Amino acid sequence: MGASNESLLVINNISVVYSDVIQVIKGVSLKVPRGRIVSLLGSNGAGKTTTLKAVSGLLKPENGRVTDGEIVFDGEKIHNLSPEEITRLGIIQVLEGRQPFKYLTVEENLRVGTATRWMKPYRQDLDLVYHYFPSLVQRRKTLAGYLSGGETQMLVMGRALMAHPRLLLLDEPSLGLAPLVVREIFRIIKRINEEQKTTIVLVEQNANMALRIAHYGYVMENGRVVMEGDSGYLRGNPDVKEFYLGVSAGGASRSYREVKSYKRRKRWL
Repeated sequence: MGASNESLLVINNISVVYSDVIQVIKGVSLKVPRGRIVSLLGSNGAGKTTTLKAVSGLLKPENGRVTDGEIVFDGEKIHNLSPEEITRLGIIQVLEGRQPFKYLTVEENLRVGTATRWMKPYRQDLDLVYHYFPSLVQRRKTLAGYLSGGETQMLVMGRALMAHPRLLLLDEPSLGLAPLVVREIFRIIKRINEEQKTTIVLVEQNANMALRIAHYGYVMENGRVVMEGDSGYLRGNPDVKEFYLGVSAGGASRSYREVKSYKRRKRWL
């Protein structure tokens, strides 16, 4: 990935077990260089979200834990720390499913994002969020429960920005959104990375959009990393094209059902 980019996050051969019984992650290793976007790709149930939760400490409330390996953030081992400790280090996760406080206004929701740095000025941060998400400006006095899906995604991402993240973990930001809104969300993610130098880990089933903005990607299946490479390499890889971008070797698009039936040909399963 280039020796010039020091890794901010290193996941080294971790295994994750739920309830001391169910193994979900099996020996996953990956690196996230400072200032880069790294994408985790794979089908539903591949272990992408569990990997994010292992980093953010959110396994604990679900009775999960890292049983082997280590997670190192900026030189400090963080696996199995509490979510509060990890948040204070500057690791902020935007959960799949978009969860604002529905009975608070947009602006009140954004101010919640400053909880990790209580009593510090926030007006400049609000201005920054409105700069990236101008559609929230008109809605700032609106209760969050009345927002559209796209506006809600912008709100939870804006709230995460208010916390000054050193590492931003985004879980399925495109989920359930119209294609036009998805393109806008990904354009904003790319701008935040380029302008704020925020390091981002992006979990996505929409491999096509993710690989357009990510610098590097890992493909996960059945709790393991089965392929990795820079985004250009992955976009051109015939297996990635066929199984994740829905394009056959001949260039024709495949239906999801056809792709599913072809999965038995995956060399790594």
